[in-house]
Amino acid sequence: MAIIALRAWYLEQYEPIREVIKKPCDLRLSRNSLLKTGMRADFLNDRSEIEVSDWFGSYLEGVRVEFYIEGSGFYIISNIDLVSQEIYFTKQESLSGLEPIIYYSPQTEYPTATEIILPILETTVAQLSARSRVPLTLEIASRPQDSPLRISRSQLKNIRKSLLYIADATPIASVTGENQTSLLLSSNTCVEIGYGMESKDNGQILLLKMERSDISGQFPFDVSGYKELSFKDESELQKTLPQLISTLLKRFAIITN
Repeated sequence: MAIIALRAWYLEQYEPIREVIKKPCDLRLSRNSLLKTGMRADFLNDRSEIEVSDWFGSYLEGVRVEFYIEGSGFYIISNIDLVSQEIYFTKQESLSGLEPIIYYSPQTEYPTATEIILPILETTVAQLSARSRVPLTLEIASRPQDSPLRISRSQLKNIRKSLLYIADATPIASVTGENQTSLLLSSNTCVEIGYGMESKDNGQILLLKMERSDISGQFPFDVSGYKELSFKDESELQKTLPQLISTLLKRFAIITN
């Protein structure tokens, strides 16, 4: 039976997977077995080539070594035997599965906040992209004026696949109940925030909230585990937002200077 060689690429740092697979592969594998959470394979490279590779040196030092295996997804090495030429992989979620997108959900009901946030956000992303080894793109959720919002699969994918998800959580009104006054957010933004919280981890979500002197109350849901940025005016947001976004992107190690 002919051996079907699978290509595998070492993922030392974040890079969109479409760019990774344009490069020569680091490993050629013959898969022995595939489970839901792992894979066992023989490597087809010469042993001498493996021993001098950067990724093997990292493995020996106890560093987490991650690969993308074509047709299978993202894996880390759990064990390697140079004598039998076998490698055991464990499947995992990977940052390299994300796209270099910063996705923004605006609200249109309180335009004062939008007029402040959007220009600062656009400038910040452009400046960070100029310093990034991976070009960044700002995607803005659509807000149709004359029809109900219909979130497409591509929008949901962009939220899920984005490096950062940013939402304008500025309250647009408040409602008083028996025991407390609750702030109301844009319904369109709330739908997207909910999907973002389901599909992304805490460190990838930023909620922006302009403080309003004309209304007060409690946030409608618990966001204690997520990054929030409150601001009073344009000057305050300009001082804090660029540095905060840069800090949130540190985990991806894409900002070079």
